[in-house]
Amino acid sequence: MSLKKQDDMDHNAWLKNQDLTAIETAFLTTLIWLDKRLRIVDYLELLETMYYRANLQMPKSHTEQYDLDNKFWYWYPLYSLGSLSIIAYLVAAVSGALLGFYYSPSTAGAVAQGDPTAAYDSVVMIMTDVQFGYMLRSIHSWSAQFMVAAVFLHMLRVYFTGSYKEPREVNWILGVVLISLTLLFGFSGYVLPWKQLSFWAAQIGVEMALATPIVGEWAAQLLFGGFTLGQATLVRMYILHVFVLPFVVTGLIALHVGIVWVQGIAEPH
Repeated sequence: MSLKKQDDMDHNAWLKNQDLTAIETAFLTTLIWLDKRLRIVDYLELLETMYYRANLQMPKSHTEQYDLDNKFWYWYPLYSLGSLSIIAYLVAAVSGALLGFYYSPSTAGAVAQGDPTAAYDSVVMIMTDVQFGYMLRSIHSWSAQFMVAAVFLHMLRVYFTGSYKEPREVNWILGVVLISLTLLFGFSGYVLPWKQLSFWAAQIGVEMALATPIVGEWAAQLLFGGFTLGQATLVRMYILHVFVLPFVVTGLIALHVGIVWVQGIAEPH
């Protein structure tokens, strides 16, 4: 990327002729000093030009075409569902990272079916022995459930307001992928405590994978470590929940929000 040669304007002389406060003078002096060395202003102007070019290529929204500003005020609270989903995701990510310091992804200790495992014992320890552990796990659980509900309602809002239509169909498909990954996030997290509900939820997951045509057995082997549940299942769910999904979902959310930023928000049609 190349930029035009900087102008030869004497910025310091210009600065002396301005009636500025001490704070304004300090700010502009710093900006001029950095701009001479890093050409900050030129790159900011370049980004501004690229942004406006991208936005000028987009068709006008329904509200802009028909001058309907403030006519659909009752829809506006529903437009916060996407932001609420991201906030819930961040809360779940931070609380989950803190829980990870105490959680043990191991089925050791279970002599017979129904015996407590190291994974379950670590969850009990978090709830009973770790300071604010009960609150921390509750925050993680409720933020995850809130995120699932917010993403689902967000998708409904997009559908019923026609926001999935051209030229936003790519972002709609991206949203479908994100809600699917959100459900997978919830399922993998539900398995981690390795209690009775977790065990049988995972068993249902194995049966659903096996019922898939052609790739069923391969999917069960990959996701659950086989056709019977055990240590391999728990480790796979842990890796998926902690190491794979966070990076994938964060990247797709950034892309999703970036497309919204470029295209603008679609008002009710």
